Amino acid sequence: MSTEHGPLSPSTLVVTSGRPPRVQGGPVNPPVVLSSTYVSQGVVGPGELLYTRSGTETWEPFEQALAALEGAAQPGVVFGSGMATVAAVLSAVPDRGVLVVPRHAYQVSLGYADDLAVRHGVEVRRVDIADTDQVVAALDGADVVLVESPTNPMLEVADLPTLLAAAHERGVRSVVDNTFATPLGQNPLAHGADVVFHSVTKYLAGHSDVVLGAAVTNDAAIAAELRAYRTLHGSIAGPFEVWLALRGLRTLALRVERAQANATELARRLADHPAVVEVRHPSLPSDPGHDRAARQMNGFGAIIGLRPRGGVQGADGVVAALRLWVPATSLGGVESSLERRRRFPTESLTVPEDLLRLSVGVEDVEDLWADLDGALRTLL
Repeated sequence: MSTEHGPLSPSTLVVTSGRPPRVQGGPVNPPVVLSSTYVSQGVVGPGELLYTRSGTETWEPFEQALAALEGAAQPGVVFGSGMATVAAVLSAVPDRGVLVVPRHAYQVSLGYADDLAVRHGVEVRRVDIADTDQVVAALDGADVVLVESPTNPMLEVADLPTLLAAAHERGVRSVVDNTFATPLGQNPLAHGADVVFHSVTKYLAGHSDVVLGAAVTNDAAIAAELRAYRTLHGSIAGPFEVWLALRGLRTLALRVERAQANATELARRLADHPAVVEVRHPSLPSDPGHDRAARQMNGFGAIIGLRPRGGVQGADGVVAALRLWVPATSLGGVESSLERRRRFPTESLTVPEDLLRLSVGVEDVEDLWADLDGALRTLL
């Protein structure tokens, strides 16, 4: 979307995209249509609705808005969950094919890759996504590469332009999980990604009250593949959940701006805290991903990796001592939350056992700091 003054900024697109036509007496927001089926007689024509598993008008505004934010030539494809989206985008890996994945990524995505190895004979190559030479070497003979940047939960930053160009040169389909960065932080399609996907549950919806996923692409054939997968596998989203996600999307720019500012300030303070062994956030000049993130991202995100003194016992003690921060899995809501990631036996074994992943929300930063500082000082 653009005006006579030029293209709209992303912070404006989140508010304006996916709106109904401006007509006298018309609604400002798109309606929720709660119908499982549609009136049809004879052959159903292009664009006509038949049955909600194949499509509903309530999906379309959100899919249009996400495409606008990611700069996609095709409308987005919304799914019933983030993992339904992962399954759809990785369905491009053939039986006995080769899939390249980060050694650190969302643990259930990696679990799905392992499941492909067991059930379909797929060779899964795990790489350090921040080691560009290692990733490029692993692309030879591959079918699909899954990229996360920053990674979950280690916050490693990939050289997206180089990796995506290398994948394109080798005919490897590239799929990028953009959940942590959000479309406001980076647009991997602009760097050459074939598919970009999100756990809409996180920042896009932003209120910890829906479970959804979505993917976008510039390629019409890939978009058709994704829609066909959604229909055939029944991995569809409820209309009301998608409407809630669109409502949440309207405040994405405000929420991300506040959460990133909070995270940057907290990371700065944590780096000097006597009870902290290590802190990871790309905003820190000392962070291994800082220079790369500064070049290719708009902001450094709102996730912090923290290792307190005292190992696992110290990390669990911090979680137990907090009163404002919510001990919970998932991330990207307006509330600040944290968890020790290795409490899950399926987490990557190279993730430190004492690592706390902090999802910084939009509360007052001084309140967040007072709670966190107080909990850390119980370790001294």
